[in-house]
Amino acid sequence: MNHDHWMSLAIEQARRAISLGQSPFGSVIVRDGQLVAANHNEVWLRGDPTAHAEVTNIRAAAAALKSIDFSGCVLYSTCEPCPMCASAIHWAKLDAVYYGASIADAADAGFTELRMPIERLYEVGGSRTRVQGGLMRQECTALFQEWLTNDQRRPY
Repeated sequence: MNHDHWMSLAIEQARRAISLGQSPFGSVIVRDGQLVAANHNEVWLRGDPTAHAEVTNIRAAAAALKSIDFSGCVLYSTCEPCPMCASAIHWAKLDAVYYGASIADAADAGFTELRMPIERLYEVGGSRTRVQGGLMRQECTALFQEWLTNDQRRPY
């Protein structure tokens, strides 16, 4: 599996979010080397504080797969999933999650994240979802700077 390819698509989604005045987060879901869904943060677009990139992507993938069981799927996110998104990933039964920037990186950019690392949450909760962080981290953390210089940005 070409992890950089899929993370690059997630980065494209984050850039799309930035261009739409959304927060700089993107995500893709892949099964058997095929794209299932690609999405970005839509909190302001939907007026929904739960419309994080991972959650909007899980919703899109559920519609595409006509299932709530994502066994065999992998999620790529430009940033470490927050506890809400990590829980949704667990409930969707994704095999693995790969992320770029960390929750600490997001907090440094001004996001009011709950500072619970996904690895710790999954350890305490007993999740079987595998986690790998730091994938293309430099490129993913650069998204925060792109967002910070965007006049349309709306922090939350």
